[in-house]
Amino acid sequence: MCGRFAITLPTDTMAQLFDAQPANNLPDVPNYNVCPTTQIHAVMQDGTRRLTSMRWGFLPHWYKAPNDGPLLINARAETIAEKPAFRAACRARRCLVPISGFYEWTKDPEGKRWPWYIHGASTLALAGVWQDWSSPEAPDDTVRTCALVTVGANEMMSQVHHRMPVVVAPENWGLWLGEEGHGAAPLMRAAPEDALSFYRVDPAVNSNRAEGPELMEPLAT
Repeated sequence: MCGRFAITLPTDTMAQLFDAQPANNLPDVPNYNVCPTTQIHAVMQDGTRRLTSMRWGFLPHWYKAPNDGPLLINARAETIAEKPAFRAACRARRCLVPISGFYEWTKDPEGKRWPWYIHGASTLALAGVWQDWSSPEAPDDTVRTCALVTVGANEMMSQVHHRMPVVVAPENWGLWLGEEGHGAAPLMRAAPEDALSFYRVDPAVNSNRAEGPELMEPLAT
């Protein structure tokens, strides 16, 4: 599961990191509380690598409106190749989503939700799939949408949540983007135990309207 994340890397640095041509419509960064249905940065391949803007919330081509079905922000690796919504995208339309870290929640015995910030040593590239969508009323008004690929959590992550996003290592970026042929399925696995760390953060991030760098700072105890 991944329902909220942060991205602090400047756009120019992201483009350089992924050797990608930046689009002109990229969302503002930093964003310490990226929520579903907002525009996010994504790296895709369409003859050259591009850093572009995508709506986080995959819209299958048969949706007549963005709210015509479930909000598809994540795609399970175990079923992505069979699910009608994702199977074509899994084969031909894969992307990478740069993030600084993501948030998950646990509940205490009283039912209070406590947020945690999960991060790596540097920028993480999450595996995603994308789809262009337009409504029947405006077929020329295309929205590029995406979902993140998730797998069962590794032992470390399972302390916080039973699922986690797929993190693609830099040496595998080309394979995931389809630049190095087929065979990307083995990349849909949990990150190594030492790849990520986590700490508790302030419950202020429980609100999807919260903003600011303090959201990803360790909670003082």
